[in-house]
Amino acid sequence: MQPLSLLDERYQKDPSIVAREIAGEVLLVPIRQNVGDLESLYRLNETAARMWALVDGQRTVGEIRDAIVAEFDIGPEQAQQDVTEFVAQLETIGAVARV
Repeated sequence: MQPLSLLDERYQKDPSIVAREIAGEVLLVPIRQNVGDLESLYRLNETAARMWALVDGQRTVGEIRDAIVAEFDIGPEQAQQDVTEFVAQLETIGAVARV
């Protein structure tokens, strides 16, 4: 399990990253990059797309985890691992920042 401090963190989306639904898939598109750079597109599965939607600068990582547990067939420990890994990946690509 992650330290409690991470569960208390809040993140906000970088305005230069937009989500677009294309052919039933959600893609994160960095609008600061060259549009032709396909390596800068990030495809999200259903759970990741929901986590992305929940990142709003108001909810904590713990609250996002709780929402995922309530909405999907997943236990709290697995949800916490998935949410914290997803947020870490988003932070690595510059899609979110701590508030």
